[in-house]
Amino acid sequence: MYYIDVILPIPLKQTFTYSVNKDEAAFLKQGFRVAVPFGKSKVYTAIVYQVHDQAPRGYETKSIDHILDEAPIISEKQITHWQWMASYYMCTLGEVVKAALPSAFLLESETKITLNLGTKTAEELQEIEANFTDDQFLIFEALQAQPSLYINDLRAILNRANVVKVMQQLLEKEVIAVEEELTEKYTPKLRRYVKLAKEYEAEQSLRALLESLEKAPKQKAVLMTLFTLTGQSKKPVDTISLQKKSAANASVLKALIAKGILKEYFIQKDRVSYEGDEAQATKKLSNAQETALSEMKVAFQEHEIVLLHGVTSSGKTEVYVKLIEETIKQGKQVLYMLPEIALTTQLISRLQHYFGEQVSVYHSKYTLNERVEVWNNVMDSKPKAQIILGARSSIFLPYSNLGLIIVDEEHEPSFKQYSPAPRYHGRDSAIVLASMHGAKTILGSATPSLESFFNAEADKYGLVTLSKRFNNVMMPEIVLVDIREKYRKKKMTGHFSDRLMEEMKTVLENGEQVILFQNRRGFSPVIECTTCGTSPQCPNCDVSLTFHQYKNELRCHYCGYHMGMPKSCIACGSETLDNKGFGTEQIEAEVKALFPAYNVARMDQDTTRGKHAYAKLIDKLENQEIDILIGTQMVAKGLDFRNVRLVGVLNADNLLNFPDFRAHERSFQLLQQVAGRAGRTEKRGKVIVQSYNPLHQILQQVSQHDYATMFKEQTEERYQFKYPPYYRMIKIMCRDKNFLKLDKAAMWFGTALRTQLKENILGPEPPPVSRIRNYYITNILVKIPKEQSLSKTKQMIDLVQCSFNGIKEFSSVRITIDVDNY
Repeated sequence: MYYIDVILPIPLKQTFTYSVNKDEAAFLKQGFRVAVPFGKSKVYTAIVYQVHDQAPRGYETKSIDHILDEAPIISEKQITHWQWMASYYMCTLGEVVKAALPSAFLLESETKITLNLGTKTAEELQEIEANFTDDQFLIFEALQAQPSLYINDLRAILNRANVVKVMQQLLEKEVIAVEEELTEKYTPKLRRYVKLAKEYEAEQSLRALLESLEKAPKQKAVLMTLFTLTGQSKKPVDTISLQKKSAANASVLKALIAKGILKEYFIQKDRVSYEGDEAQATKKLSNAQETALSEMKVAFQEHEIVLLHGVTSSGKTEVYVKLIEETIKQGKQVLYMLPEIALTTQLISRLQHYFGEQVSVYHSKYTLNERVEVWNNVMDSKPKAQIILGARSSIFLPYSNLGLIIVDEEHEPSFKQYSPAPRYHGRDSAIVLASMHGAKTILGSATPSLESFFNAEADKYGLVTLSKRFNNVMMPEIVLVDIREKYRKKKMTGHFSDRLMEEMKTVLENGEQVILFQNRRGFSPVIECTTCGTSPQCPNCDVSLTFHQYKNELRCHYCGYHMGMPKSCIACGSETLDNKGFGTEQIEAEVKALFPAYNVARMDQDTTRGKHAYAKLIDKLENQEIDILIGTQMVAKGLDFRNVRLVGVLNADNLLNFPDFRAHERSFQLLQQVAGRAGRTEKRGKVIVQSYNPLHQILQQVSQHDYATMFKEQTEERYQFKYPPYYRMIKIMCRDKNFLKLDKAAMWFGTALRTQLKENILGPEPPPVSRIRNYYITNILVKIPKEQSLSKTKQMIDLVQCSFNGIKEFSSVRITIDVDNY
């Protein structure tokens, strides 16, 4: 007998063993997909882990349903990398597989129900129907109206979630049959082409054909257009182009095909393809960039990882382009990682300008089919997948010959996945992936994370600095405005100080653009009754509802709950509702009133939901169709705008006053990045930062572009209070709907850990928002000093969790472990 161990895309730690025959065992290898039965009625897509002849102990194996692939779709290196992720981030291999593979690869299993009346007579059927319950009769009646139903159809018919019992009863009565059906989600894109039928290719028959079509001028026009498009090249002509060029409709084409004059055929096409100009030669670097490039090559001789610390607009991308060019010439693949989808839109065109169709893009806004195509192209190492530009999920692709990984804006929190598992960090996982492939890694940022800069200072990474902007443009002038003083002297117009108003008028009159930054979306974060002080709260979370004016509704930013904006207070009935605080929507409304002659746009989560929404906004700003752009932190992320002369930060205090040990570092990074959008070409830009406390150390450091002092002060503070980079951190989050049970469970977990790890356990302590989606939350923080073994600490947490899972009283409490939660 032969067996295979498979990985199922479910959160269970072990692999599962199935039996295969001799031929299947000879054909199967690690990385194949197979459909396997699991449980009573489920069929899953599983990944083959290994083929062997050792029978498992303790249970009888089932045989596989069928093999889904002709060749492995997952490489050995991928599985090794995923095993490292599962081990390091304390999750299961199944969870990593589910996150890694496009869901089109994980075929859906759906239980299909059909009528099974067999040879039953009308009398027998009547007798069975007489004994039906109401639910059974509803299903039986529905199956008579249509040949088959799925589980979800039954749930809709019976208006309840659990329908298995009713199905079981009908199965026992032999009225229905149940089968598991696997549905393939990926559908190749087929483009329809037409050509002239063979019998009309000869000149004589063609002339006769054209004469016969004298009374059908539209059909004749289509044929003449076809000859023009085909020309000398004999290039295939698709039906869409033919219809457009001949100004004919689909019925004309259909008539020509029906007469046998035209033959239709289909060609499979990639959904994502480059149809631009030929690739251009790369730009000549400035002296500073040339120096940085040569320093990086020297650094790579001693280090596998190099940190490029280049100020905003110093031309880091052009340095990357030169390194990409050299890597591709060696026949190796390049992964260019970005934190946000917003950035890819600008960078795609820049990279395609140099490398043409060698660039492929991979991120979550792409459709399932598009992601499958990129996956297949990378696996086959096709010319169109030599450079992969993607967000954090691009580390999962099946690279065969990776030579370089670039992690741009490496300091960004967006590289960390917080939910669901695996809760991995894209930057750190990319570094491990590069080492497995023997590739080099570049971490690039104008404001590196403290951990990366600390590693560079400790000579763990190479360090290269680009301290001058491209073309020696000066760094923007940063002006701090005390809005406490401005309010006192009545020099504020809405949320705008007189200084910001003056600067905006000057810049706009000169035909230049303005970016306004407010890191909160919506119109107002709190609506309060001025009579009784009540503000509407989310019924599922411990937060107040945010007012969104464009839909006239109150919305929870944690669970998505929303309700219409009430006209009067829900507690006392008074019509005295007032806005507290402000978001991007409110700023947009104020700007439109203050500057009615100018075009205003907003970039936040509400305005960029569509697939190409980012690209449209960025194009409009680049084409100077937008004069004032208001945005959340999206506008701070490495975007390159040529004509932006002024950046206004409307309130810097809500960044600084945040209950997180990284608040000051993140504030510095965000403000420096948003300031970097100003004055990127010839003229020096200006940044106005409004604050109630302009003397705050971070704001002073931002105004002087002083990263070194910020790094020194923050690392000293971290050392004193035992935070990263001096200590590792693991956060254990406990959740339950019953507050008292959660409190008891978290205390048990914390005490169990404290007996082994002593004073390095903090909590249990509720977070600032301690209830989300009706689940109460409390956190335990494990701090791990450098000298303490990380793997042994994780083993200890695993043991405590195993014991915890064995306590029946705590069975409903959910435990989430997040490694490196920062």
